[in-house]
Amino acid sequence: MAEVHIIGQIVGASGFPQHSLFCKWGVHTGGAWKLLSGAVEGQTQVDNPQNEDMAFWSHPIDIHFATKGLQGWPKLHLQVWHQDSFGRNELYGYSFLHIPSSPGTHTLLSPTWRPLGTWQEQISQIFVGGGPQLKSPNLIYGGADRYRLQTTAMGQVHLELTVLLRNFDQFGVEC
Repeated sequence: MAEVHIIGQIVGASGFPQHSLFCKWGVHTGGAWKLLSGAVEGQTQVDNPQNEDMAFWSHPIDIHFATKGLQGWPKLHLQVWHQDSFGRNELYGYSFLHIPSSPGTHTLLSPTWRPLGTWQEQISQIFVGGGPQLKSPNLIYGGADRYRLQTTAMGQVHLELTVLLRNFDQFGVEC
């Protein structure tokens, strides 16, 4: 089987309204993909930068897949959360990106968004915190339902990923 090895890191995040951020992440693939090694989901530590606009996580990613075809190429989905001084967590944004299909090292920026909710929810969010969240995380990388959501742009997540391809030509898989 053809193999894809993804090595890299979630560097950090910038452009968010508050500091003290962490990220939950996961990789979604199609049915023809088999995980050989590595974790397909995880969470970074909380970083609270004092004098910088960017939260640094340097969270490692090391995933090895085998595949029979290109359908269902891996997608990375991200959730950025803010932790306040009382330890409460508030969702700051969702994002997803396709893992690059070309071999080599890639520096990527993944813009984030979050649902707006009704005007009552928006006012409540200002005074109480929290806010609307997706019922199903499949909407982050899924189909047409995501495009019906009313959202607002948040910050962006910085990633550095290296993609290694092995045996694609030997098994007749063309990139």
